Amino acid sequence: MGTAFGILAAKEPDFQIHGLLKFHLFGQELWLTTTHVSIVIVCAVLMIFAVVVKKKLKDEPGKPGALQNVAEMGIEALDKMVYGSMGKRGIPFRNYIGALFCFILASNLSGLLGVRPPTADYGVTFPLGVITFVLIQFNNIKYNKAEAFTGLFKPLPFLFPINLIGEIAVPFSLSLRLFGNILSGTVIMGLIYGLLSNIAIGWPGFLHIYFDIFSGCIQTYVFCMLTMVFIKDKMPD
Repeated sequence: MGTAFGILAAKEPDFQIHGLLKFHLFGQELWLTTTHVSIVIVCAVLMIFAVVVKKKLKDEPGKPGALQNVAEMGIEALDKMVYGSMGKRGIPFRNYIGALFCFILASNLSGLLGVRPPTADYGVTFPLGVITFVLIQFNNIKYNKAEAFTGLFKPLPFLFPINLIGEIAVPFSLSLRLFGNILSGTVIMGLIYGLLSNIAIGWPGFLHIYFDIFSGCIQTYVFCMLTMVFIKDKMPD
């Protein structure tokens, strides 16, 4: 995946997160990094796309254009994916799954723009895993009441530590899977552009197709699908 902000300048492998601006807040030293810039770019692109689609819907009622058709196809595909995985009770989760899917996909594909994908930073993927974990446990308590806690002692009480670890491991497994796959592509492309900069003309594009597009789409789908599976697992049939 494309690494950002001067990867070719030194002609050395460069796939690290770089500090761009240092400032102090409440006595703590904080940094504005390339990850923050990448997140701003991704969010700006998504917001612009949403505003443009909304404007198109208002300006051309009953006359769908190409952009509107693409947006409607995406929404229909999302609805089918959520309903197929979670059933009717999953419908309220469409907004969360949709936002999660769009953000992760746009972040993974941002390497095509020459920036460092935000999802190659564990500080981005771990909060996504934590948010999903909180949502899973919220629904666990909502639907299962006391069983959400007593279930940790089943089928045998001495299995409590294993069951507890299994629950706590969810945000780590989700975040590390996404982080590891995206970072590996970032590192490989960084090595290619840094060590083979003299001959890296044209052919790295084929690697971008795999690491940015194919792998990025697969990891987005896997993260969202596992999120839906974990949430559905806490709901009664």
